[in-house]
Amino acid sequence: MGFNASAELAELGFLSAKEIIAFSAAKLSTVQHVLDYLPRRYEDRRQFAAFPAQATGGSLCLRGVVVDCQRKGGGGRKGVHEVVVGTDDGFSDSTIVLRWFNMPYIAKMLAVGHELVFFGKLKEAAGKLIIDHPDFEIINDMVDASVHVDRIVPIYKNIAGIPQRRVREIIYGFRANLNSDSLRGAYQVDHSYPRVDAYREVHFPENMAQAQAARRFFALEEFFILQLNVAWRKSRYDAQRGRVLGKKTSLLKAFYESLPFDLTGAQKRSVKEIVGDMRRPRPMHRMLQGDVGSGKTFVAMCAALLAIESGAQVALMAPTQILAEQHFLTSCKWLAPLGVQVGLRTSAKKEDEGGAGQAQLLVGTHALLYGEETFEDLGLVIIDEQHKFGVEQRSRLIQKGVMPDVLVMTATPIPRTLTLTIYGDLDVSLLDERPAGRGKVITALRPKAKVSDVTKFVKQQLDVGRQAYLVYPLVEGSESFKAGSATVEFEKWQKRLSKYEVALLHGKVTADEKESVMADFRDGKTDVLVATTVIEVGVDVPNANLMVIYNAERFGLSQLHQLRGRIGRGNHKSYCVLVADGKSSAALEKLQELVQTDDGFKIAEADLRLRGPGDVMGTQQSGLTDLKFIEYLADTDLVREARRLADALLQEDPYLAAHSELLDMMVDDGVRA
Repeated sequence: MGFNASAELAELGFLSAKEIIAFSAAKLSTVQHVLDYLPRRYEDRRQFAAFPAQATGGSLCLRGVVVDCQRKGGGGRKGVHEVVVGTDDGFSDSTIVLRWFNMPYIAKMLAVGHELVFFGKLKEAAGKLIIDHPDFEIINDMVDASVHVDRIVPIYKNIAGIPQRRVREIIYGFRANLNSDSLRGAYQVDHSYPRVDAYREVHFPENMAQAQAARRFFALEEFFILQLNVAWRKSRYDAQRGRVLGKKTSLLKAFYESLPFDLTGAQKRSVKEIVGDMRRPRPMHRMLQGDVGSGKTFVAMCAALLAIESGAQVALMAPTQILAEQHFLTSCKWLAPLGVQVGLRTSAKKEDEGGAGQAQLLVGTHALLYGEETFEDLGLVIIDEQHKFGVEQRSRLIQKGVMPDVLVMTATPIPRTLTLTIYGDLDVSLLDERPAGRGKVITALRPKAKVSDVTKFVKQQLDVGRQAYLVYPLVEGSESFKAGSATVEFEKWQKRLSKYEVALLHGKVTADEKESVMADFRDGKTDVLVATTVIEVGVDVPNANLMVIYNAERFGLSQLHQLRGRIGRGNHKSYCVLVADGKSSAALEKLQELVQTDDGFKIAEADLRLRGPGDVMGTQQSGLTDLKFIEYLADTDLVREARRLADALLQEDPYLAAHSELLDMMVDDGVRA
């Protein structure tokens, strides 16, 4: 019969006390927990390649015999331990040096004569082939070599206190002695694939196609739960009663007539979608997703006017004081002439424009959440750069009204699969056109650009009255990270541009200093801003037409695109210069994507392919921190299949009454925005 998947490890008599403690420290206490500890990669140990004659640039799995061990360098923990490995075929005298830095315990693990399987990235140095800090296993020590060689072998994330091969043996033993009927998931996503087969093939596949199919099965399970949560929240939100706003449009028409330009087709389409939402008796729950410079603010003002004419108040929350001030000034310019009372609430300022009485549109920062400000009738909440706020912060503002309409805005283009996964409970409006009158941005890639050439070009732009950003990846210099730093380069630029006002901005300055520096740049008191990526979300400076980004290869494409969005906001021709070290052809090829297009959505898709969704979105903000199969976020078919399964289940069982285990997994985190 075997044991059940729910069995506690301590009850099995299968493991030592030390192993049980080690598993417990890794939060693995049952057989099911251990079986769900899936391989992070696989090594094909059915046939090993010969030692290469030169570095290949990629990672290799090889087999050999230790022919020499020696320690070099300082005493104590310092120093380098080198192990020379040769082939065991008797025909080749090729060797590879395995090196470990400051890890003296390696000397107690390896000795001449040990047969190894080792994995790592090969490089050349001083005429030798070297792998630094490789993964390795000693074949001589293996109790059951059939689990570890002559097959496709699973490689697990290390568990402190249990060697890799022992983890593999334990999981192999569990799989072989398990009561297969006890393997039950919360929901069977694929009836054609028995669960016991999926576990066997994900841990010990006969070929890589089996491994990938099994991983996809478990990924679909995980994404089904994710999508069920999204669909659950949306169904709960849609079931709530809101209020009908936006029936009157006199203010909206007057606003249209006052504009010296026409809104883009995308802006008009988005306003129409918002009007439709506001006129329904359920609360609006919409995301306005637009590339940098696509005109989100004007769409938000249209929504605000519809709510205000219906007698409701509007709150607009921005992540920084200077961005809130910009929204306040823009709203005053366009809405105050229509008789709208606009207010500003930040930790430093409290202003009102447009007459006495409580503000109809209140713009602010986090101060809106924690100040004494009360709303008589909050009908619409607008949140700018929504990913900068946590769920609790967004919910707190929303709860200052009674089921208000909610419009969240983001300037971060999000690939379709991520929108489905993370924001599937929101209706989405896309601004995919740039407003007329924006200057063209020319992007150029300059590997190993000369300082004199860059300086000359910067001076040319400053001499005709423009302003410039000079962006670096680091705040301060680093011995281990070879890249430019803002603080070091700032002093150099002050000397090169002695005739101009040069300022420094990075994440380590205080909030007040940051606001002051940005305000001076916005007001034209500063000509050049030497900065880190803190300017990624910033204010409009129409006169800034030049951005030089150093060590551009260190940034992701989406981040570079966000930075580039700081220029091209006036009617001047603008220039974004990407300075790269030129060492990697792959990095230069990546940067060419940015040169060839200014479409943020195409760039986001390319970034997703190149870096994966965790880096593109930022896992903490996107709620993806605990995903096991984050790489499948780029798999549109899998994401759609997970959503189809979730929607079908909720249609059949809207309250999950017959699926109590799934119901326990639903997270009602307030109103997600």
